[in-house]
Amino acid sequence: MYRITQLNRLNRRIFHTNDLAVLWDIKDRHHLHVTISRYIARGILFPVYKGLYATVPISDLDHIELGSAIIHRFTYLSTESILVQAGVITQVVYDHTFISDQSKRVQVGTRSFRYRQMKDDYLFNPSGIDRHPHGFVATPERAVADLLYYNPRYHFDVPELINFDLVRSLQKEIGYGHG
Repeated sequence: MYRITQLNRLNRRIFHTNDLAVLWDIKDRHHLHVTISRYIARGILFPVYKGLYATVPISDLDHIELGSAIIHRFTYLSTESILVQAGVITQVVYDHTFISDQSKRVQVGTRSFRYRQMKDDYLFNPSGIDRHPHGFVATPERAVADLLYYNPRYHFDVPELINFDLVRSLQKEIGYGHG
């Protein structure tokens, strides 16, 4: 079967090197890298980041899809990214901010991604996290709770847009401040 057809049948546009090795059943790393290089040269695959490839140009990728794939572990969009969308923060935020089990900053093309490390007990608590077509996204209240986890004295530009009763309820449910 033609390898690109295999990729196009999947409901994904981003693949790690190991994903391609498994999908294409290529065990020899050299052969795998030669195959990937040929597809890049033909414009079939696009290099995204170390060991990460897409079937579409980077500019066509959603920031949640891209941010989730870069770190290659559980993560969700939260904090400033969500609060700017909700109008709670009015400042310009350049990073797409995610929560993960490690801290990291990554630049891909013109986009910047920031990953904030969180304790697993809190990270994997699903309260206030919604499924998005390309990954996971915090609700505005979860984003506030997360931001207060990192900086309890954070200043919100438009605090009247925040349901602090729901934030406190989430903080209690997640366990922030109790570990």
